[in-house]
Amino acid sequence: MTDTQGLEGVTVAVTRPAKQAGPLCQLIETKGGKAISFPCLEILEAQPSEQLNSIPNRLHLFDIAIFISANAVKGAASLIGATLPAGLKLAVVGDSSRKAAELQWQQPVLCPDSGANSEALLAMTELQQVKGRNILIFRGQGGRELLAQTLIQRGATVEYAEVYRRAHPTGDLAPLSHHSPAIDLITATSNESLQNLHDMACDPAQRDWLLSRQLIVISERTAQLAQQLGFHHPAIVSKQTNDQGLAEAMLAWRRHNLNNNH
Repeated sequence: MTDTQGLEGVTVAVTRPAKQAGPLCQLIETKGGKAISFPCLEILEAQPSEQLNSIPNRLHLFDIAIFISANAVKGAASLIGATLPAGLKLAVVGDSSRKAAELQWQQPVLCPDSGANSEALLAMTELQQVKGRNILIFRGQGGRELLAQTLIQRGATVEYAEVYRRAHPTGDLAPLSHHSPAIDLITATSNESLQNLHDMACDPAQRDWLLSRQLIVISERTAQLAQQLGFHHPAIVSKQTNDQGLAEAMLAWRRHNLNNNH
C-alpha cells in the first residue's frame, strides 16, 4: 500500500474553524482520503476595549508574551503589528502556534517538545523562575485559568489580552450522519470543538451515530472528554500536535483495520 493510497476509502470529518480546515483537508486528500469540513467552532474578532487598545503602547513593559493558539497569534499580530520590543520572549502552546509566531515575528519561540497544553508549557525550564516577571497571555475570551494561576503562584504578574471570541455554530449533525460515503473518522483538535460537536446532536439518533464514530484528537485532555461524553471507542491521540501527526494517526488506524479485516 503506497502512502498516497494510505487513506483510500476513508472519509474524515474535520471540525476545525472554516478558515483553518483547509491544510488538513488537503493533506487527507493527498493521502487518498475524502475530507469533509464541518466547523464546530467559529472564530470572531474581539470586541474592542480600552485595555486591549492600550497593549501596543505597553508591550515594552512585559518580559514574556504567551500565545494559547494560532488564533491568538493571528489576533495578536493584528493588534501589535510585526515589530516587537527588544527582549520580549515569546512562548506558545502547540506546534501550529509556534510556526505561526515564528513566521509572524521571525524570532525563536519557546514551545514544549511534547504536549500541546498549559501543563507542558508550565513544565519548561524557562517558565519555572518567573518571580517579578510581567507576562502577557494572548488568548480568546474565556478558557482555562491554570496557566495564569500557576504563573502568579510562581511570583509573576499576569495580564490577559483576549484578542478573539469563539462562537458555537448553528445547525445539527444531519450533514454528517446522512453523509455518503459514511464518515469513518472525526478529528477534534480542541475540547471546545468536541463539546460543540456533541451539543449539535439534536436527537438521540444523531447522538447515537456520533458516539459510535472514531475520534482522532491531539491531546489526552480531549481523549478524556470523549470518554466522559460516552464515545464507544477510545479516542486516538496523535503523537504530534500538528496536521502530519493527525494524518499519521489516521494511517495507523486504517492499517490496523485492514489487518483486522484479513
